Amino acid sequence: MSIRPTLETRAAQPTMEGAGVKLHRAFGFQDPSELDPFLLFDDFRNERPIDFEKGFPWHPHRGIETITYVLEGTVAHSDSLGNNGTLGAGDVQWMTAGSGILHQEMPHGNARGQMHGFQLWGNLPSAQKMTAPRYQDVTSDAIPEVIDDDGTMVRVITGEFWGKRGPVDGIAADPQYLDVTVPAGVRKTFKIDTYRRAFAYIFQGAGAFLDASRPSGILLEKEVAGEELNIRDMSGDRTLVRFGTGDEVTVQAGPDGLRFLLISGAPIDEPVAWHGPIVMNTREELMQAVRELNNGTFIKPAH
Repeated sequence: MSIRPTLETRAAQPTMEGAGVKLHRAFGFQDPSELDPFLLFDDFRNERPIDFEKGFPWHPHRGIETITYVLEGTVAHSDSLGNNGTLGAGDVQWMTAGSGILHQEMPHGNARGQMHGFQLWGNLPSAQKMTAPRYQDVTSDAIPEVIDDDGTMVRVITGEFWGKRGPVDGIAADPQYLDVTVPAGVRKTFKIDTYRRAFAYIFQGAGAFLDASRPSGILLEKEVAGEELNIRDMSGDRTLVRFGTGDEVTVQAGPDGLRFLLISGAPIDEPVAWHGPIVMNTREELMQAVRELNNGTFIKPAH
């Protein structure tokens, strides 16, 4: 067994998207090889409707998949193919943009006016860039949850984990997308396929990931049975942890427990030509998509 080293720990940065939605971006619009096959990850979490209610009006996508996971509030969506619906708390939507789609996403707060969700962009390989668009909407009750003896709970959104398989399938990156809750003070190890790129995103509580790059793989500066955790080694809310290669990660939860997303996928290793929500392999393909947007031929007829 080999523990994945922590290549980087960084805080998600505040930014604004859509028609004025305030959110925090963990990564995106930088080096696309860094977390290939994933391109972007946003945490949209607000307490005030004014910070998100204008939403994400009509915009195009091509060459990627977008994964929306809602924790609080709702997201109403509609698209150029005539699809429409609403995602509620705990629901997931996996949209394969493929050859092109125009859609809008409008968030709404819960009874307390709060909104919280995540959006992840996954790249498509060249052979699937121009595939027909499709949606997979998954309600919260269809997502399996497994609880271990120590109280650790995992929601399996995609992939297989602890004998459960997530309901989202047929995804190009063949990802594993887990929502993990670890109780206070518990240390837990999670297996990850060696050939996948992987990251964790902490969004509740705090914890420390065992780092194989430290001498003897030391997790905390002082680690004695019963001793209080060294908070200085802990990463907290809105923190991205990017891992190197290996087949497992180990985390020690802090005194208030820890909740994080653990996401991994098989790298595509292809050239990336990227402009906003359109991701192709060459500049020529990118320019063709822009021309089609301008002349009204971006949306392809269904076969």
